[in-house]
Amino acid sequence: MSDPQTPAVHRQLGLTDDEFASIVELLGREPTSVELAMYSVMWSEHCSYKSSRIHLRRLPSEGEHVLVGPGENAGVVDVGDGVAIALRIESHNHPSAIEPYQGAATGVGGILRDVFTMGARPIALMDPLFFGELDDPRSRFIFDGVVRGISGYGNSVGVPTVGGQLTFSPTYRGNPLVNVFCLGVLPVERLVLGRASGVGNLAVLLGSQTGRDGIGGVSVLASAGFGGGDQAKRPSVQVGDPFEEKRLIEASLDLLDQGLVVGIQDLGGAGLACATSETAARAGLGMTVDVPAVPQREPGMSPVEIMTSESQERMLAIVRPDSLEKVLATCARHEVRAGVVGTVTETGPDGVGRLVVRDGDGTVVADVPAASLADEAPLYRRPLEAPADLDARRATGPAARLAADPARAAEWHFDLAADLLALAYDPSFVYRQYDHQLFLNTVLGPGEGDATVLRLAAPGIPWQGKGLALTTDANPSWCALDPRAGTALTVAEAVLNVSLAGGRPVAAVDCLNFGNPEHPVVMWQLSEAVDGMAQACRDFEVPVVGGNVSLYNENDGADIDPTPVVGLVGLIDRLERRPPGIDLAEGAALVLLGTRSDALGGSRFATERMREPAGPLPELDVVAHLELCAFVRQLAGERSAELGVVGLHDVSDGGLALCLAEMCDRSGIGAVVAGGAVSSPAELFSEAPSRVVVATTDEAGLLGAAGAAGVPATTLGTAGGDDLVVEGLLRLGVAELHRVRSGRLAEAAAHASS
Repeated sequence: MSDPQTPAVHRQLGLTDDEFASIVELLGREPTSVELAMYSVMWSEHCSYKSSRIHLRRLPSEGEHVLVGPGENAGVVDVGDGVAIALRIESHNHPSAIEPYQGAATGVGGILRDVFTMGARPIALMDPLFFGELDDPRSRFIFDGVVRGISGYGNSVGVPTVGGQLTFSPTYRGNPLVNVFCLGVLPVERLVLGRASGVGNLAVLLGSQTGRDGIGGVSVLASAGFGGGDQAKRPSVQVGDPFEEKRLIEASLDLLDQGLVVGIQDLGGAGLACATSETAARAGLGMTVDVPAVPQREPGMSPVEIMTSESQERMLAIVRPDSLEKVLATCARHEVRAGVVGTVTETGPDGVGRLVVRDGDGTVVADVPAASLADEAPLYRRPLEAPADLDARRATGPAARLAADPARAAEWHFDLAADLLALAYDPSFVYRQYDHQLFLNTVLGPGEGDATVLRLAAPGIPWQGKGLALTTDANPSWCALDPRAGTALTVAEAVLNVSLAGGRPVAAVDCLNFGNPEHPVVMWQLSEAVDGMAQACRDFEVPVVGGNVSLYNENDGADIDPTPVVGLVGLIDRLERRPPGIDLAEGAALVLLGTRSDALGGSRFATERMREPAGPLPELDVVAHLELCAFVRQLAGERSAELGVVGLHDVSDGGLALCLAEMCDRSGIGAVVAGGAVSSPAELFSEAPSRVVVATTDEAGLLGAAGAAGVPATTLGTAGGDDLVVEGLLRLGVAELHRVRSGRLAEAAAHASS
C-alpha cells in the first residue's frame, strides 16, 4: 500500500490532529487516502456518537418484550401472537437546510431502509418538524420544500405519513430540524440482524448504482456547524428515488421470506464504508471488498468516492454461496440490481477481522480492523457547564417577574382572543399533503386525536384485533429552561398521548437535537436531557430501544434550543371501536381531569406573547400521572360508551385555551367555560402536565368514575353555540378561529412558492 496522507488532509476531512495520531498508532503507519476517508466518515459525530455515547449509556433499554435494542438498524419489540414491531427515528437536519426537498425526501428513504432491514414491512411514518418563524422568507422556503419532499417520497413509495409535530421558533431560523420516525411490522421469525456471519459468505449489493451524490455527507453536513457559505455543500446532499426504494422493499422482504439472507444492512451514512465495517464487526469477522464490482452511475469514480458515497436506495445483503443464484433471480424479478462486491473472511492470527478494499488490478487500497471503524471511534467526555444565568432564570415565574416591574406591568395588557389566535395554526394543511390511509390501517388519523391509531396489520400479517397508538413529542421551550425536567415532561406527555388513544406504552425511541458539542453549555444540556429521559422512562417502564443524536445544530455560531424528541408506541390490546378524538358534541359537559394550575414557566404564552421565557417549570407528579393515564385509557376504550365520552384532549402546548380552541375548531361547535372554573389568564394558558379535557354526555357518571380512580375532576362548562367563551376572560368566534387556524400554513406555503 502507498499514498500516505499529510496531517493537513485529515483536517479537511473533519478529523482532529489527535484523531489522526490515533489512526496512525492503530495502523502502525500512516493511512492511505481510502483508509483516511473511511475513518473520517466513520469517526464523524453523526456515525460514531463520540460526544454522546458516554451519556446515552444511562438510558434504560431493556424490557421483557424487547427483542432488539440500541446498536442495530432499528429497535424491535414483541407485541404477541407471533408479531413484532420495529421502530426507528432519525434526523436529516443539515441536508434539509441546504436542499429542503431532497434533504427531507432522503431522510424518509433512509428511515424506511433502517426498518425493513430488520425484516419488517414499514407501515407508518411520522415527522417532527421544526422551522424558523413564518415571517422569515428563508424559513418559509425551507418549510415548503421539506413538506413537499416528505410527501413526494412517502406517497410515491407507498408508506403512509400518519402524523408528527410542527414547531415554529426563531431558534431554528437557518437550521431546521427534520426528524423522521418509522414503524414496521414483522413476523417474529423473519427478524434478521445486520451481521456478516459465516466465513466465505458473499456480500451482495442491492439497489441503485453508486454515484457522487452524498459523498462525505455525514461528516460535512451533520458533524460541523455551517453558515452563509452553504451553496458549496450541495454535493453532499443525496438524491432519492422512491420508486427504486419501493422495489428494494419488496425484493428485500421476499429474500427474507425465502430465507436467502444471513444478514442485511442499509447503506446510509458513510455508505459502503459503514455497511461493510459494521456488518463484519458485529459478527466478529472480516470482509474483502472489490470496488470495481460496485455498479457506478458516473465514470471515473475513485475508490474513495465509491466507499464513502451515500447514494440512496442501496442495501448490503450477506448471502451463502449456494443461495446466490436464487438471490439474483429474486432481485431480477423485482427489477432490482444485485451483484457480489465482497466476501466474508475469517479473523487473522491476532483474532482481528479486517476490512480489506481492493482496486481493479487487485491492489489493496485499504486494510484496517473492521471494528476500528465501527466500534472504536474516540469517546469524548466533553466539559459540561450550566448556563451562567440558570438560577436567575429559574428563580421566579413570568407573572411574578412582571408584578415586580410596575412600569412593564402597566404596559402589559391582555387581548386574550388575539393572543390565542397568535398561538393557533392547524397542522392539517401539512397532513393533507400526505396520504395517511395507505394500507387502510389508519383508525385515528393525523390531527384527529392526541396520538395516531393504527390497526396492527400489514400485507401478510392479518389483523387479530390489536391496535397501535403512535406519537412524537418535543417541547423546546421547556427544555431551554430546564433540559432535565423539560425532557421528563416531554416523556410524560408522550405517555399521556398514547393513553388517550387507549394505548399501553411499550417502547420509545429518541432523537436528540442539540447545538455544538464543543460548547460546554450544550453538553450540559445534552447530559441533563438524557438524565431526565432516563428517569422518566424508568418511572413509566418504557424501554428506549434506539435513537439518534444530531449535534452541531447552529447557525452562525448560535446554538439551537435543546430539542429532544420522543417517539412512543403504545399497544391497544383490543381495538373494538374508534377511540374518541378531539371532538365535542352539542350540550356535552366539559370536564377537566387533573388539578388546576396557573404555572406559566416555559409555556408558549409566556415565551411568545409575554416575552417572558423564564421561571421554574411545573412539577411532574409521576404517581398522579400514571393514575390519570390508566383512567383515560379506559375512557378511550372499554368505558367510552358507558361514560358518554365523545371527546378527549390533553392540556399541553398552549394550555387550556388552545386545548379548547382545537376541540371547538375540530368539531365546529363552541363552548362556554364558567368564570369560576378558570380564574386568570395564567390558568388559561398554563401548560402544567397531567391534565385532560373530556367532553361527556354523562357528567355525573364521569365525575364518579374519576373519583373512584383517584383522579381529580372539575366541571368547566358546556359545549355548544358559535363562540368559545371563557367568562370574564375571552370570547372568540369559532368561525374566526377556523379561518385563522386553517389559513396560516397554507398562506405561508403559497408565499414560499410565489
